[in-house]
Amino acid sequence: MLLGSQLRRLREARGITREAAGYSIRASESKISRMELGRVSFKTRDVEDLLTLYGIDDEAERESLLSLAREANVAGWWHSYSDVLPSWFPTYVGLEGAAHLIRVYEVQFVHGLLQTEDYARAVVRRGMRGASAADIERRVALRLERQKHLLGDHAPEFHIVLDEAALHRPYGDRDVMRGQLRHLIEVSGRPNVRLQVMPFAFGGHSGESGAFTLLSFPESDLSDVVYLEQLTSALYLDKREDVAQYEHALKELQQDSPGPEESRELIQRLAERL
Repeated sequence: MLLGSQLRRLREARGITREAAGYSIRASESKISRMELGRVSFKTRDVEDLLTLYGIDDEAERESLLSLAREANVAGWWHSYSDVLPSWFPTYVGLEGAAHLIRVYEVQFVHGLLQTEDYARAVVRRGMRGASAADIERRVALRLERQKHLLGDHAPEFHIVLDEAALHRPYGDRDVMRGQLRHLIEVSGRPNVRLQVMPFAFGGHSGESGAFTLLSFPESDLSDVVYLEQLTSALYLDKREDVAQYEHALKELQQDSPGPEESRELIQRLAERL
């Protein structure tokens, strides 16, 4: 995505159309569009030809962009789990790992980055009915691997509004749920985690369309991305007007929900009842 946005900026600065850029590398206008969105792999020769077309002669600048192209084609660690993941999800894992700010509204269950191993196993087992025990364990392992990013030295900011429904819906037995609630209390105390609970008592709210994730990146050239997961696919929205609507909805959810400390107290009360 970063390389694609750089190539788009260079093309637009020269006033070159996507059609003309595509012709220069023996490709279609649609391929240039996919390249600029970061949705296809990059051939070094194509990037070299585009940089020449865009008038980039400085060797240091060319090498920096070509290095990005080589990095873009290296498979991430999560690709080793592609056999147990839906086709659209590896893209999300890559974006999640690159983000410096992750903002979430979740309603069905506790977000994957905050799940305990036992709770994650119960969620995966429910979502992969008929799968082998080995495949279920691999999916759980991936989820636990993703969590290392949230808890590492260069962890992103993670802001989540969790609907109270997710805290009541049982995945696993009472011990599993109790352990999950206690884990939420613990992890929400981390400096990079802001957890709020949207209580039943509030009634209708701005999250009426369902769960969503907003991903923001440290590179100024990269736009924010909204991730919407569906039953058989997922949507990745990066148009400014789309992102703005979801940002507004999340801001309202944050304003209407109790703060982090009060939310922890709510979770504590639920844990004590189990």
